[in-house]
Amino acid sequence: MAHVMSLTALLRILLITLLTVVATLDASAQLRGRQTQGTIDPIPVALPVFSGADPQMAAAIADVITNDLQGSGLFRALDRASFLEQIANVNQLPTFPNWRQIGADALVVGNVASGQDGRLTSEFRVWDSVSGKQLAGQRFSTRAQNWRRIGHLIADQVYERLTGEKGYFDTRVVFIDETGPKKNRRKRLAIMDQDGANVRLLSQGGNLVLTPRFSPTRQEIAYTQYTQSQPQVMLLDLVTNKRTKLGNFQGMTFAPRFSPDGRRIVMSLQTGGNSNLFEFDIASQRKRQLTNASSIDTAPSYAPDGNRIVFESDREGTQQIYLMNADGSGVQRISFGDGRYSTPVWSPRGDYLAFTKQLAGRFLIGVMRPDGSGERILTEGYHNEGPTWAPNGRVLMFFRESPGAGGGAKIYSVDITGYNERVVPTPSFASDPAWSPLLK
Repeated sequence: MAHVMSLTALLRILLITLLTVVATLDASAQLRGRQTQGTIDPIPVALPVFSGADPQMAAAIADVITNDLQGSGLFRALDRASFLEQIANVNQLPTFPNWRQIGADALVVGNVASGQDGRLTSEFRVWDSVSGKQLAGQRFSTRAQNWRRIGHLIADQVYERLTGEKGYFDTRVVFIDETGPKKNRRKRLAIMDQDGANVRLLSQGGNLVLTPRFSPTRQEIAYTQYTQSQPQVMLLDLVTNKRTKLGNFQGMTFAPRFSPDGRRIVMSLQTGGNSNLFEFDIASQRKRQLTNASSIDTAPSYAPDGNRIVFESDREGTQQIYLMNADGSGVQRISFGDGRYSTPVWSPRGDYLAFTKQLAGRFLIGVMRPDGSGERILTEGYHNEGPTWAPNGRVLMFFRESPGAGGGAKIYSVDITGYNERVVPTPSFASDPAWSPLLK
């Protein structure tokens, strides 16, 4: 039982090797950040307050866009006090020399209107200040209470048009909200926007909950719940709030992960001193055993095409990362560096695996290619754990535990270059983040 708890309770990070990797930017993008000795010179963007009948709402939406773009590390929002021109109409042609003079490579303008039905509508334009060309323009509409989502949607469009990569701002994160003294933490399932706003509790702390995971296709979460000290995988429907125990397994189930089509869940089943991986078909309720070793096999994660699974195992004496076909065949070890590897997670793009690692008492989070090559350490900390990918495969979230009696876990984000690490604000201590797909 103690071994099961350690799978989600103490992990690995320290010693960072300085990266000199630039984020991949598509050749079709009009504007690019500039790399200098391992860091990226962010794109300078001018983002005036949007126009509209409700100036406060227009300003708030513009601020959400600004914070999203600046938080990515790829953009630098210029001080509005430096602007030489006011844009009162989204269809107004900007005077581009005014924006070039203050150093703006791009200009984002927009308006916000409220309809009689109470819905908000926002229209925006993205301009290349150097060429004077419009790069993007679109209109979004939503219910007034979802006003922040308009900002995220526009930020995604700006991000994509200026970098060539898909955005990741219109997403949510499910996590574990932690309150109370360190030795007796109350852990509750919670959900928030990717920037830490709109936190909502999904459980009240009656049972210990861990490792929540989003379905890629439905408004559903799989997570581990301890009932009478025994972990079981549960499903939570976010629309109906209905909770269901996953299957009728004889033993402890934990570490769930959805298949890319959302129809199956792969997880660990512990019986005796071993745990093996099982795949469970949600509709038919059929289970299939994938591994059968005298070891602890856990933390499985599907490849984006669903054909392979990466997982951790101590079958050779220490925790290492293994790869196998989705039917359990062709198992091969892919981690061969010093230290213990765990919690591998496949990038949505398929190009990297994120992992946690413990080395000589130090804790690390890094990425490697699916064949185990190209290992790079991204960040360090007292106790870092639980990497989760943004849907564009270019940013990770994880949690870091701070030492001492008053310490606790906080959620951080870092991009795959390792240079843009930020705290994600939460109202209390927080752990086990899991990123959603882009909202629909």
